[in-house]
Amino acid sequence: MSDKVKMQFKKDASIRVTGTVDFVDADGNVVETKTDFSLCRCGASKEKPFCDGSHRDAGFASE
Repeated sequence: MSDKVKMQFKKDASIRVTGTVDFVDADGNVVETKTDFSLCRCGASKEKPFCDGSHRDAGFASE
């Protein structure tokens, strides 16, 4: 098993993150650890920075 995290930029959608990631605050403290999630690219998610599927209704388009 690899320790590498993979980020896939999906067409007209979110950034899919596969692997385990630590979210760290400005002081270097781990505030959350998540595995296999999607990040918002459209700016419309109510769960930012995570994707909630809002890009569909927002008409987000990007390569």
